[in-house]
Amino acid sequence: MKTINAIIITFLISSFSIAQTKSINESKFVSIGGIEQWITIKGDDLSKPIILFIHGGPGSTMSQYDNAMYRGWEKNFILVNWDQRGAGKTYGRNTPADITEEYWIKNPLTLKQMTQDGIELTHYLIDYLNKKKVILVGTSWGSILGTEMALSNPELFHAYIGHAQFVNFSDNIMYSYQKVFEMAKDQKDKVSIDELITLGKPLYNNAKSYGQLLRIVKKYEIKNSTPAPNFWWEIASEYDNEKDSKDRYDGDDYSFINFVGHEKLGIKSMVADTDYNIDGLEFKIPVYLIQGEQDILTSKEVNKPYFDKINAPKKEYFLLQDAGHGHNQSIVNKQFEIVSQLQIK
Repeated sequence: MKTINAIIITFLISSFSIAQTKSINESKFVSIGGIEQWITIKGDDLSKPIILFIHGGPGSTMSQYDNAMYRGWEKNFILVNWDQRGAGKTYGRNTPADITEEYWIKNPLTLKQMTQDGIELTHYLIDYLNKKKVILVGTSWGSILGTEMALSNPELFHAYIGHAQFVNFSDNIMYSYQKVFEMAKDQKDKVSIDELITLGKPLYNNAKSYGQLLRIVKKYEIKNSTPAPNFWWEIASEYDNEKDSKDRYDGDDYSFINFVGHEKLGIKSMVADTDYNIDGLEFKIPVYLIQGEQDILTSKEVNKPYFDKINAPKKEYFLLQDAGHGHNQSIVNKQFEIVSQLQIK
């Protein structure tokens, strides 16, 4: 009888312990930087480390996708996506129904404000989830914002993992033009050559010209890299509606025009003065950069020399042959490898 009772008690204790492993799945607005900003928090076990993803674009939010890209990571991490100021649901929550050019002019985005937003969000996550630090992962534009956050408040982060790392917008965009012009000539692509000649060499004074250049860049990156599977970009049902779709579209335009600048409207590029070769070399946390070999916009020719000059407790640079500027399976696999090997206490 004692043996039976002991077995029952052991079973109950085990069951109680399993029940205490709490998961989280929240999607909500939180007050950040004086406005309500949209975040999602997903994880199977609240004892696991937090990963804060800083999306690119700047308006290319990730919260709307059906989580196929990082599916399975919830077992080992708490995943946080954030619709930044001017993007996605955050844009929709804080803008009037009818947007005019006057609104854009009077409400510029700034790198300083968005960095402050990111730091405030990090403090919120640390307090809300009872953690000491966060793992920071930034892609493309998110590599700029992520770098700013890592440099300004390193005590909040276990490590910075940059993908498609920007260094100096002028250098990045001028290299892109030169490289894609050479590729178009090699391919005897008269349509692209004519368009590039008409555009002329950057820098430009309007967002439309940057958009035209980047469309050609993307075309050539796609030709030479392995794409992400289409199902990664399936919209989750709760985001698959007219309002959210419009907010993502409009927020993307609003964010992009603030990213590159538009002289006619008096909107200055929020990254015009950013040069990490000068003020982004001293990190107090580990730095890992993941780079696509076929990436033209944020090329290895620009960011590898920068990486070589970085001072950090630990640093590693990973060049992936089948990757371009965006995500694909190789990029995500490398991200998971890095975060899984971090020594988090």
